[in-house]
This record gives sequence, C-alpha cells and structure tokens, in this order.
Amino acid sequence: MENVSKKIAEYLLQIKAIKLQPSNPFTWASGWKSPIYCDNRKTLSFPHVRSFICKSFVELVKELYPDAEVIAGVATGAIAHGVLVASELGLPFIYVRSEAKSHGLGNQIEGYFEKGQKVVVIEDLISTGGTSLGAVKALRDAGCVVLGMAAIFTYGFQKAIDGFAKENCELHTLSNYNILVETALKTGYIRENDTETLKEWRKDPSKWGV
Repeated sequence: MENVSKKIAEYLLQIKAIKLQPSNPFTWASGWKSPIYCDNRKTLSFPHVRSFICKSFVELVKELYPDAEVIAGVATGAIAHGVLVASELGLPFIYVRSEAKSHGLGNQIEGYFEKGQKVVVIEDLISTGGTSLGAVKALRDAGCVVLGMAAIFTYGFQKAIDGFAKENCELHTLSNYNILVETALKTGYIRENDTETLKEWRKDPSKWGV
C-alpha cells in the first residue's frame, strides 16, 4: 500500500491536482490561508491516472470489504470515481448529495438501493471530514450498512480523525499529506526548508498565516 501511496502522490503532483506553494499561500473558501491546494477532479482528465486510482480502489475494496453490495460516491467530486469502481466490481452505484434536493422527489441519495445492503463509500478528498461523514450519516439513516470509506487523499487533520472515530466509520485513503510532502521533497518539487512550513500549517490550519 505504501508504494501505491507514493505513486498517487507523484501523479497528483505531476498533473498539478495538488499544488504546494509554501511561500505563496492559497486562500480556501473557508478563508483559511493554506500552502496547499487540492483538486482531485483533475485526475479524471488523465486516463493513466484515473485508471491507477480506480485499480487501487478496486483492490482495496476486494481486500477489505469483499462483502460489499453497493458502491456509493460522495457528490460531486467522487461520483465519477465511484462509478468507475462500481463498474469494475460489477456492483450497483448510488451517490449522496450534501443535502436533500429542494424539488422533485427531494432525494439526498440518488440511485436504487435496499435497506440492509452493505455499502462502501468512495470519496475524493478528506479535509475536516464534515461532508464525508454527512454522507455516511445519510446512508445509515436510509437503512444502509456502511462498511467503510475509501478516499484518494487526506490532509490528516486531527478533527477528521476524531470525527471518523466518533462515528465508528473506517477510513482508508490511497495517499496522504505526509507521503505527499515526502514525495514532493524527494522529487525536488519543494525544498527542505519548505517542509517545516507545511508541517506547521497542518497542526492548526485555521490560525496559520493569520
């Protein structure tokens, strides 16, 4: 799995799905200043990258959740990845909105499923974990048995770790922040003195750069 994590980190950096700019921070929608920007939707535009991610997800599900009956994607970033994984596994696919629609049938979960079915949730990115765990709650409230969640990348924030533990939901990611920083340093994407900035940011991102 470590080799997979490193390979995906390399891909994310190569295609600029993840950008690291310790000396020229980004501003997130939340207002946080950040030395990192992550857009995993870009992976879909590169066939070799999306195929590797799909294969890695499939192997993870087969190994950890052989009893999975349904694959669920978290809208909107993980819908395409979830469809690819479900197709490879020959399983039904559904997706979960951040909230129920205000019109039509008012669904929060789109697609066909039955109560009691075992579901693996696919996500593209884990930050604070709020949206991801919201999808888990919606599935459980609808009667699904959530076996766990698999995501492409996580920042590794303590808030997310605590949140998944509190909700008793397993989380497995194909790559993570520590591997990314390590890979970026080894490939010359960042310099040695940048790593301390990146580590400090991850400790308390809401106050960093303020």
